[in-house]
Amino acid sequence: MENSVQAKTDIASYIYLIRGEKVMLDYTLAQLYGVEVKILKRTVRRHIQRFPEDFMFALTQEEYKSLRYQFGTLEKGKHSKYLPFAFTEQGVAMLSGILNSINAIQVNIAIMRAFVQLRGFLDIHKELARSIEELEQVVSVHDEKIQLIFSAIKQLMEEKENPTARNPVGFSIRRK
Repeated sequence: MENSVQAKTDIASYIYLIRGEKVMLDYTLAQLYGVEVKILKRTVRRHIQRFPEDFMFALTQEEYKSLRYQFGTLEKGKHSKYLPFAFTEQGVAMLSGILNSINAIQVNIAIMRAFVQLRGFLDIHKELARSIEELEQVVSVHDEKIQLIFSAIKQLMEEKENPTARNPVGFSIRRK
């Protein structure tokens, strides 16, 4: 069942970054768990003490509008008239405890793997960004050295064009 869930949809594409948190929205979770959104919300409200703000929060109107405009998949009128809940990774894990079914457990495992995979991608990108920054620093040092070399070459070329500007080489005898 788990592979069929992953085959139906790329779960990681439903993980959004909102308020600096990686979250999934209630209607996506309801669809994956195979329940109605209102049932999922009702169940969450019954067990609200299990969902502190770092597990779940309701989107503001501005966040919801922004999300609709960014992705175009959140069409007005298609979803609930209430603002959606956003569940963090811990909130999704808590959901599997209150939606106690075989399907919920299997879907939850697939979702947890998607969060882990996304975290791995972010770590790779952080390492890549750090490597690029180090490379830029090395290149800037090389750029400075190359500029010094060009400056020295220009100075040598100017000396060849104007030989009188050079200091004479050798000894001079002073006579009194």
